[in-house]
Amino acid sequence: MLALLQRLLTFTLIAAAGSWWFYFRDSSPVLAIAGCLLIVFGYAGLLALEFVILRLVNQSDPTPKPSWSELFRAWLGETLLAPRVFCWRQPFRAKAIADNVSPMGLRHGLRGVVLVHGFFCNRGLWNPWLERLQAQGHAFVAVSLEPVFGSIDEYVPQIDKAVWQVTRVTGQAPLLVCHSMGGLAARAWLQTMKSEARVHHVVTIGTPHRGTWLARFGHGKNGRQMRLLSDWQSQLDHQMPAGRHALFTCWYSNCDNIVFPTSTACLPGADNRLVRGAAHVQMAFLPAVMDATLATLRKP
Repeated sequence: MLALLQRLLTFTLIAAAGSWWFYFRDSSPVLAIAGCLLIVFGYAGLLALEFVILRLVNQSDPTPKPSWSELFRAWLGETLLAPRVFCWRQPFRAKAIADNVSPMGLRHGLRGVVLVHGFFCNRGLWNPWLERLQAQGHAFVAVSLEPVFGSIDEYVPQIDKAVWQVTRVTGQAPLLVCHSMGGLAARAWLQTMKSEARVHHVVTIGTPHRGTWLARFGHGKNGRQMRLLSDWQSQLDHQMPAGRHALFTCWYSNCDNIVFPTSTACLPGADNRLVRGAAHVQMAFLPAVMDATLATLRKP
């Protein structure tokens, strides 16, 4: 569903820019060029607004404050990355790399990985990760969470199936790698299934563990669940085992333009790791984050 929707949005954007160009190219070339640039790169202005808001909201947050230069670098990185993710990988390449759960494609003795994307994303987000895991011979399953705007609780069976698939072919509990809302889905899975023993470790990247300021504009079920300190979040750790949060490594950034205040991406008792100057989607593809996360596969 999401891939279809994002294909439609991409084609609509291209059609709008092309129509504007052909309509004004003879009468006003300057207007034709300016209009095309505004249509194609208008999202960059929205991203800039998010970074300004996060800086204002973060004034009272105890985490390190971003400098304007850090915010600019994060904005530029996200501006360049967003079209590749939302206009190419997810709408057109979501199935380019199949889940690797066949014994024929695996190296013996390696631990597997389950990858869980965030809001308004699908498994195509993870393609650079999947290429690396496939080359190294790891088993992996990257889920595409449906329904797109449904309750996060509805994603629990999909994660449970993915964990079972990877465990079946490797004989080992998998590593869970989760971006944004995917980390909340993993916590919902742990809470519902009581599955601490079935997972090796959970890595979250830019997850709104205590909600995010921006979610006040979300009106779907999962959007409302991600509002700051929502009732749904308060139930995630209800009567949890004492060591559950020790299973988590939480990457967070002082320039996350989606999850802020910054401290909401931290989880008490987890290994919380700050990345300075990285935007929300950009953070998931930083070499330092990828390397450290995959190094977790080698730990006992």
